[in-house]
Amino acid sequence: MKIGIMSDSHDHIENIKKCAALFQEKDVEFVIHLGDFVNPNSVRAMKGLKLVAVFGNNDGDIFRLMNAFHEIGGDIKGDFHEFEADNIRFAAYHGTEPRITDALTGCGNYDVVMYGHTHVCVNSQSENTLVLNPGTCHGFGGTATIMIFDTKSRSPEIISI
Repeated sequence: MKIGIMSDSHDHIENIKKCAALFQEKDVEFVIHLGDFVNPNSVRAMKGLKLVAVFGNNDGDIFRLMNAFHEIGGDIKGDFHEFEADNIRFAAYHGTEPRITDALTGCGNYDVVMYGHTHVCVNSQSENTLVLNPGTCHGFGGTATIMIFDTKSRSPEIISI
């Protein structure tokens, strides 16, 4: 199974649409967004994808964001989400508080911990836990990045937009 991973889109609708098209082209099963949509139109730009997400620290109007998720059939999980796919245990958190990210990484309950917030792409191993940060879909004057995680190979592909 392929899982699309993105974060920190910060209203960059053009890049969000590019990411959505890439995820559709690569036949991802679903996309997990790790927060900081900011505006409900950023959610609507992902219509047509199976979208699961957590809130980020810049997602201020959560009720309008929740309505946008409802409109597109997406699933917003709150500040934290854990799930299992192909016998891999995942944790998804925006990453606002580094101590929480570190605790998730170090607790041993998850095979993969995904976070955003820093706008820096990370693909590292901490003991038995793979730690992933897709960077920022927005780019902020640099390179915009996303990831696709393949559950069969247990490895991410980093994609520059």
